[in-house]
Amino acid sequence: MLHIYRQITALKRCQPVVIAQKREEAGRYPFEPVHLIAKPSTHFLRRFWFRQLRDAPWQISAAEMHALLDVLTKTDARLLHIYFGHIAVHLLPLIRAWPKPSIVSFHGADVMVEMDKPAYRSATRQMLEAVKLVLVRSESLRRAVVDLGCEEKKIQLQRTGIPLAEFPFRGRSFPQNGEWRFVQACRLIEKKGLSVALHAFARFLGQYPNSTLTIAGEGPLLDQLQELARVLKIDQRVSFTGFISQTQLRDIFYTSHIFLHPSETGPDGNQEGVPNSMLEAMASGLPVFATQHGGISEAVEHGVSGVLVSERDDEALARALLEAAQDPAFLSRVGREGADAVAEKFDLRVQVRKLEDIYLHAMGT
Repeated sequence: MLHIYRQITALKRCQPVVIAQKREEAGRYPFEPVHLIAKPSTHFLRRFWFRQLRDAPWQISAAEMHALLDVLTKTDARLLHIYFGHIAVHLLPLIRAWPKPSIVSFHGADVMVEMDKPAYRSATRQMLEAVKLVLVRSESLRRAVVDLGCEEKKIQLQRTGIPLAEFPFRGRSFPQNGEWRFVQACRLIEKKGLSVALHAFARFLGQYPNSTLTIAGEGPLLDQLQELARVLKIDQRVSFTGFISQTQLRDIFYTSHIFLHPSETGPDGNQEGVPNSMLEAMASGLPVFATQHGGISEAVEHGVSGVLVSERDDEALARALLEAAQDPAFLSRVGREGADAVAEKFDLRVQVRKLEDIYLHAMGT
């Protein structure tokens, strides 16, 4: 994930070594060293045994554990940082076997998914007891991890960092001719609230029929969302770009007027931490209209640095957009305040320095 890549490559005082199951896009995301430990041929059977027969989260085999320990030993690693809580559950045998400190970071979806199952909740609690520290991206995630049984003193807030120099603030000129340009950038999955965005946009088009909505990203809901746009008769005003580069996304940000991100809790409990694309849009000066969900309210103060409505309420979102369209001064103000809020709380340089402090303290240096 891009936010993890940014964090790793920005480290100065600590030397990172990456262990992964596979590597993709090495030219776009250069980094060394990367140690690959592929899934064993029996992985499917092992996963089936745990998930289907035992109804429990699968954990790595003894062979995988020894392969990981071998890399940690050969690289003289002093700290293991595991990204995502559910991955740490899979690696619980390694955490227990390795004598040096391990930490885990939670990012959103990895907090509540399948936690209604006793075996999953129990395994997660065991993992939380085994690690030295737990990092969370938002205060909402801190509360969720405490609810899972983690000691509060183990938890530290470590926010996502945004490279502010890549998204410099630019004030927007808002249209006098009614040709509003909206954008949402995310994975096309349920918790992103994309159907709410489409319904709200359809309502907005009733008064501003020449407006457009760009949805940047890819994911399993693409066909369903394209069909919804056709049903709502807005498919000629909505474009789905698929995956695009950061440069292309920045260009869209700077030519757009409003960023939408009406996140919602998925049926499996999947929640946001603080969406990275939303922070990038805010840093660029793009006014944000989102929902009171997860960690979003820790980045966006309603009516000050953006606009927040309730989850799944397309009428409220459309109403807020229509009101804002009549008040360009308000949009200019929240755009500026949003950029200031990101600079204050989510500067990548500041967050990486904090992460390195956490690393060094955990290693006892």
